[in-house]
Amino acid sequence: MDLEVYLHERGKIIDDALDTFLPREKRFPPIIHEAMRYSVGAGGKRIRPILTLASVEAVGGDYKIAIPIACGIELIHTYSLIHDDLPCMDDAELRRGKPSNHKVYGEAMAVLAGDGLLTFAFEVISKWGKEYGADPYLLLNAVEEIARAAGPDGMVGGQAADILWEGRHITLEELNELHRYKTGALLVVSLRVGSIIAGGGEEELEALTSYGSAIGLAFQIIDDILDVSGDVTKLGKQVKHDGKNEKVTFPSLVGIERSKEIAYNLVEKGNKALEIFDEKAIPLKELGNYIIRRDN
Repeated sequence: MDLEVYLHERGKIIDDALDTFLPREKRFPPIIHEAMRYSVGAGGKRIRPILTLASVEAVGGDYKIAIPIACGIELIHTYSLIHDDLPCMDDAELRRGKPSNHKVYGEAMAVLAGDGLLTFAFEVISKWGKEYGADPYLLLNAVEEIARAAGPDGMVGGQAADILWEGRHITLEELNELHRYKTGALLVVSLRVGSIIAGGGEEELEALTSYGSAIGLAFQIIDDILDVSGDVTKLGKQVKHDGKNEKVTFPSLVGIERSKEIAYNLVEKGNKALEIFDEKAIPLKELGNYIIRRDN
């Protein structure tokens, strides 16, 4: 398969749906809807929602049924980026090649834009999920999974640990745990909810979870490497930011070459977990391979 074509086509499906779901800028009060759309419309790889659609197909379902869930996950991811960039967090000026939300709309409105995207995500998942034909019981299960992955037992918990551990020496095991929460939780749930909403069985769910855990950590390792050696014009965000904020990363603990080796082995492990599937899982395998060769 041509992965570039696949990513472009699936990304457009997500972008078009997001444009449909998000309130228009003129809706009262216009500024909050403009700020929400600003960050969602800034682009991005749409990896998480694409993984959701791909996991639906891996278990033999129709990806269209999961479009609202996939979009909800992307809205949650975008909210997290807005908040991550705030001066009280990472204090980042660029995101996806554009000024960060708070640089355009101010800190207070950026906080509210993030809050708006997080809460609106669950409206999209529940309201549009039903309209797209999702089984209400399976949809409820998916909502529970996403809420857990986005909250203190997932992404928010990881972000809290990231802040607490700035400037501290931590072990590789602790770093793995941090990233399992901060980055991995939302990637894993992107795959799990695809299987859930498509009626996948326990074996399929377990395989997708194993795959997601492996590529989620690999994704973060490559992010760590790109922060050291990446090109700001390709990344669309500042580089060497982790060092400035005194964050422990894989390169700072084990070096760049060992970090690459770990990421490669993780992707191999993730792809091996997909062996229970037939050719329907090819997009997932290609996405895993893409993670370790990306330059943005």
